[in-house]
Amino acid sequence: MSDAPGIPGAARVLLVEHDPRAAMLIGEMLRASWTQGLVITHTERVADASQELREHGATCVLLDISSDGDGQLGALEQLRGAAPDVPIIVLCTQADSELGVLAIRAGAQDFLTRSELNPAVLARAVTYAIERKRSEAELARQALHDPLTALPNRALFIDRLRVAIDRSRRKGTLVAVLFLDVDGFKRINDSLGHASGDLLLTALAGRFVQMLRPMDTVARFGGDEFTFLFEELDSEREAVLIADRISQSASRPLPLGGTDTSVAVSIGIALVTDPAITPESVIREADAAMYRAKELGGARYELFDEASRNRANRRRELEDALRAAVKRSQLRVHYQPRVSLNGETGLTGFEALVRWEHPERGLIDAGQFVSLAEDTGLIVPIGEWVLEQALDQLERWRQRRPDVNISVNLSARQLEDAGMLATLAAAMKSSGAEPGALCLEVTEDTIQRNPELAGRTLTALRRLGVKLAIDDFGTGNSSVQSLRHLPLDSIKIHQSFVSGLGGDAGDDAIVGALVELGHALGLTVVAEGVETDAQAAHLRKLGCDGAQGYLFSRPLPQESVSEMLAPS
Repeated sequence: MSDAPGIPGAARVLLVEHDPRAAMLIGEMLRASWTQGLVITHTERVADASQELREHGATCVLLDISSDGDGQLGALEQLRGAAPDVPIIVLCTQADSELGVLAIRAGAQDFLTRSELNPAVLARAVTYAIERKRSEAELARQALHDPLTALPNRALFIDRLRVAIDRSRRKGTLVAVLFLDVDGFKRINDSLGHASGDLLLTALAGRFVQMLRPMDTVARFGGDEFTFLFEELDSEREAVLIADRISQSASRPLPLGGTDTSVAVSIGIALVTDPAITPESVIREADAAMYRAKELGGARYELFDEASRNRANRRRELEDALRAAVKRSQLRVHYQPRVSLNGETGLTGFEALVRWEHPERGLIDAGQFVSLAEDTGLIVPIGEWVLEQALDQLERWRQRRPDVNISVNLSARQLEDAGMLATLAAAMKSSGAEPGALCLEVTEDTIQRNPELAGRTLTALRRLGVKLAIDDFGTGNSSVQSLRHLPLDSIKIHQSFVSGLGGDAGDDAIVGALVELGHALGLTVVAEGVETDAQAAHLRKLGCDGAQGYLFSRPLPQESVSEMLAPS
């Protein structure tokens, strides 16, 4: 059919026409031009046409609206309700052409007047209507599906969950939502490349789809997060068993980067027990349960319960308050002195530690909110602010004590932040501080999250002239080989080893070995959490270079440090 390009092949046309003779003529016109297979079903009544659509479907509907005026627009709505994805072309007389325009506004794909009907025009209209409807359907599919995995996206999942909650309210059935996060996915992405990360997500999506019943839904919620919707469950136990099967399916090895790679997942489970709950609230509950699974070490599933609800509420309240604290300048920097253990004890510098001056709870130390700041990304602006404050104080204090230095902690998010180097360079330039008087501390765990990226970033930091230290040394899994290739200046022994000195032979041996290792690598060794004279004496005996802890001083506000450094 040369005058109707792009014909989509065989078609099933439903013709709704009250006049049998007109229906026969229209059918002959279509058959005259359609050579790729055509089935025409004719009904005179709209009710019969709706039933035909529901039972057998159609590729296109031709609907006569020329006989009954405005009433036929109601017929159009009825047919669209029966099959919303099937394009409808309305037929009318020339006198009813305005009604045809109204029909298009009401959802018809096209309208034709009887005076212009001929085989080519009719076939072309049907062809184009089908193609436009398919294009619209594809655009709608793309808007509601993840382009990588082809799974439903967040918007479609929430919509289906809303329908499921309504259905469970009417039927009294149980609905469960599972929130899944791939443990260590960023490490896979960074070490094997984003293509391997995408391959992993696609493979997991395929496995998950195979496990579902027709009524269930799995969606890619974002990044390495998947959500599941299960309806008509018998009990809480069934939801737990499903989570276990999903976890086992995800853990089967996958060929990535030339080798079989296994992954673990953390899953949160939330049950719809309140018929008035919103989809967003159910998802938040499942998300909170998943974070609890992460906190407990990952590779497990957790059920959202009353204790989870209380934790989630506290976490949400704390997050809101922390965001407000950042905006309202409620954060403070305190400085803990660091002393030398070589010869006479003397002040060598300070560690900058962030504190939150809460209007009701008073001064809150970092241990109570830094992990939350890390999870939410607030650690980046907080870390930048701490760095700027510390550098400004460093320059003032070095005017009184030229040998004093300051160390500042870098979080995993900051170390991975592409703008961190530029931020640090700008802060040093603004403060005028000597780069060599600043030491940036990162934990072993932070380095081990992505050793290759950490090595590149630390090397770039060293080029800026700053010193580098590993914090909480001895608690991670760093190898001597990896340490040798990092541009480090010092290591800080975790306080858990220091606390047992002199009373625990194992701690004595560990600290002694760590000091020897640090010195063998040409590094300065500093002990944290020193609280007694006995601990300090033992550290001197083992050859430790420096220390900090309550024995010497608690973290101090900047005013107290300024007084300490003032000329006597």
